Amino acid sequence: MASTKQAKRTSAGEELGLKLLQSVREMKARNFARATEVKPNDVALARHGTGMSQAEFAAALSISKRTLQEWEQGRRCPSGAAQALIRIASKHPQVVREALA
Repeated sequence: MASTKQAKRTSAGEELGLKLLQSVREMKARNFARATEVKPNDVALARHGTGMSQAEFAAALSISKRTLQEWEQGRRCPSGAAQALIRIASKHPQVVREALA
């Protein structure tokens, strides 16, 4: 059993070594830049359309800032009523700004 654990450690260590070696080769070839494209979801787009901060937009929708962050980051989804408010905010951002006035 000890030899099996030793073999797994060695192969895992070798795998890590190969990954590190590949990374060094990429850096030497100046091939280290990676482009990551992040597409904002409907909630984030609606908020950006209003020009409001997260705190302001959350207050306008009567939700917590944390809930808004969860929606924008895709960890949670708004309820049906909240989705309707977000659609309104997307189409009529001035209405949301007026809600806070």
